[in-house]
Amino acid sequence: MRPNEVGLLKESKEKLDTLFTHYQTNGQGLNENQVKKRLLEFGYNRTKKSKPKPLYLLLAKAFNDPFIYILMLLAVISFLTSDFEAAIIMSIMILFSVLISFIQSVRAQKASFSLQSFIQNKTTVIRNNKKQEIDTKYLVQGDILHLSTGAMVPADVRIFDAQDLFINQSMLTGESLPVEKYDFPDEKSDTVLGSHNLSFMGTDVVSGTGRAIVLRTGDDTIFGELAEIATQTRGDTSFDKGVRSISKLLFYLMLVIVPIVFAINGFLKGDWLQAFMFSVAVAVGLTPEMLPMIVNTNLAKGAIKMAKKKVIVKELSAIQNLGAMDILCTDKTGTLTCDKISLVKHVSTTGKQSMEVLELAFLNSYYQTGYKNVLDYAVIKHTEKKSGQLRNLKRMQKLDEIPFDFERRLLSVVIRERSADRLITKGAVLEVFEICTHFDADGQIKELTNEDKIKFQAFSEELNKAGMRVIALCYKDKPKASPFSKNDEESMILKGFIGFLDPVKSSAKYAIESLTQKGVQIKVLTGDNEIVTKKICEDVGIPNERFLLGSQIENMTDGELHEALLEVSILAKLSPLQKARIVAVLKRNNHTVGFMGDGMNDAPALRKADVGISVDKATDITKDASSIILLEKSLTILEQGLAEGRTVFGNILKYMKMTASSNFGNVFSVLVASAFLPFLPMLSIHLLLQNLLYDVSQLTLPWDRMDDSFLKKPRKWNTKNMLRFIVTIGPVSSVFDILTFLVMWYVFKANTVGEQALFQSGWFVVGLLTQTLVVHMIRTEKIPFIESLATKPVMLSTCGVMGLGLVIPFTGFGHAIGLVDLPALYFGFLICILISYMVTIQIVKHIYIKKFQDWI
Repeated sequence: MRPNEVGLLKESKEKLDTLFTHYQTNGQGLNENQVKKRLLEFGYNRTKKSKPKPLYLLLAKAFNDPFIYILMLLAVISFLTSDFEAAIIMSIMILFSVLISFIQSVRAQKASFSLQSFIQNKTTVIRNNKKQEIDTKYLVQGDILHLSTGAMVPADVRIFDAQDLFINQSMLTGESLPVEKYDFPDEKSDTVLGSHNLSFMGTDVVSGTGRAIVLRTGDDTIFGELAEIATQTRGDTSFDKGVRSISKLLFYLMLVIVPIVFAINGFLKGDWLQAFMFSVAVAVGLTPEMLPMIVNTNLAKGAIKMAKKKVIVKELSAIQNLGAMDILCTDKTGTLTCDKISLVKHVSTTGKQSMEVLELAFLNSYYQTGYKNVLDYAVIKHTEKKSGQLRNLKRMQKLDEIPFDFERRLLSVVIRERSADRLITKGAVLEVFEICTHFDADGQIKELTNEDKIKFQAFSEELNKAGMRVIALCYKDKPKASPFSKNDEESMILKGFIGFLDPVKSSAKYAIESLTQKGVQIKVLTGDNEIVTKKICEDVGIPNERFLLGSQIENMTDGELHEALLEVSILAKLSPLQKARIVAVLKRNNHTVGFMGDGMNDAPALRKADVGISVDKATDITKDASSIILLEKSLTILEQGLAEGRTVFGNILKYMKMTASSNFGNVFSVLVASAFLPFLPMLSIHLLLQNLLYDVSQLTLPWDRMDDSFLKKPRKWNTKNMLRFIVTIGPVSSVFDILTFLVMWYVFKANTVGEQALFQSGWFVVGLLTQTLVVHMIRTEKIPFIESLATKPVMLSTCGVMGLGLVIPFTGFGHAIGLVDLPALYFGFLICILISYMVTIQIVKHIYIKKFQDWI
């Protein structure tokens, strides 16, 4: 527990006089001077709010990429050395990348970053022994609150006076039912949220009244701490770490190769300025300058597609994280279940389904005038569905009622039908046993013995293990005349039991099977008890043999917790911070973790996760902490989003592997050519133009499809695999570059400085076409054009660039940059080289996949 929680738990168990003395208050409340001093010391009772980032920060973020910095440096160098064509081309690359990144970031920030407070504007306090309504922001520690039905609790408080006080704290704990609060210390409680004399900011009073002393306000409350965590910047996710690792790899390759190219050309050619400019072009060639643009275009396109599937993406990087996710932590209510309490059993004491038991339950729930909770509404709704099988129970006459209270945990009504009066009572099983002397065994009235009570208690526990909330029903005919009181709840006849269940979603089991088949482990993290959770997990196919409780986790080290998490899928009775800790432990052990939840108690874990998933109807702070919002809380929708996330990531990986391997192959070819040619194999402007056109051909990759085999398991960045791919595939293109060198040197006699333009033109075309064809070779594990055809946008862009590459040497623009017309015979050799290149790449691909069981 955090220090603040430890302090609250301690104060929940202190004597009231000690607490009053500490806060210098009493039952009459604070005076105005005390309030003013505390406002100055502690500030207003409100939590921090996050704000959207201004546009200039988003623009700065778009520039904040190591490859953009490299390109900017190289562009400046080119400009200072009067290589204006190179400077212009690099500036165009920078502009494309930054502009698209900026536009997508602005679009991603459409979701509101402002928190809307849960706290109502006014609250009732006692000051100077007088009740008064004040703005909640003026509440201070030591204030005395008056709580009543419908009020929102505006601070963390200790209750010292309670009359039937019933508080809904589901937004903190995830409990579907309101909990009762008492005015005496809870010595057994070892958790803050489980303490029965504490209540917290953001919870609300369902019924009853009470008085409480304010212990914490503003950011010091449990709510405030969770809000602060929810609005913190999300730490590095799997996506961020992966991009950074791959960027470092390419940067280190550049640092090694570029100086070698510079030195070789400088020493062998003697023109150090030309060698320098050529090495600058090589550096640009090794730079995946379009990476930010490709990534953001992929993510933006994925976000639009996911929106059509009811998945709203707040943070674009979450799409890839969703595809890489190998563990999904989810809450129970509303995700696995329907979040709707239903009556599923109404049985007699013999265990048989009984319409008479249902009738008694309906009469009790329908005619009572106190607070109707979700169980009462479930009884009424279920009975109305059975209206054809039941008498018209609404025509009966109600004589009296004995309201519910938490001391006896019973509620009774007195009903008259044709002059026959009946007292009907429902309540907690053990409390009902205490007021019964007999039981009704399907019409036979028998004495209720201790053995019978043990048998019925065991039956009730069996229903509990089946995930049900159980209530007992009893009655007494011809009770004495009114007025009735709780003293009349005696010598009653046990009639039977009603069981309630939040049913499992019909789609949950299929969705979990599908996620599991796609390599995603499911772990259920809930504030609810383990008995109900185990049953629900059994119904949806989640392993439920073992579970961990929040109290056990509290005493574990992170190492012990991770070992336990390897074996356990159910974690119950968790606090919000325990959920966040579990997510953090999994992340530290190299898992990409998703967390799905919609309550305030889920906000810290949502913020910690690689991908936080919430729903449109969640609390504002919860949505603020999320990176993905579902318009419908369903694992089926999430499973569809998972496939889209993997598709997006696959298309990003395609670009990285295509660019890195192709550029590495080109540089390798440059090194070989530089060592033997009396001139540069290609001018720097040729390399830059070739690189720009190649990047253009890849801009449509976000619209490509992925092979089904790629979508079957989580995908992550892997630097080792990337390096292996680069050094395997890159040199293949170098083989055909060298073959082109030989053809140009021996067949077309481009072997002197005077004929260098012909040599450079020949290699420019081969280099561009092989680079562009590799898009089709690398994009699939299958045979391209035959077993797997790229989408129409990819086909159009690659064919367009290849056509442009063939034409440029014959144009005025080509001549202006040093290219010349190519002879007709050249194109016969070109076709042979391209076909041989594709066949060779396919053979190498087949061997690579067989050996490493990996491709994209």
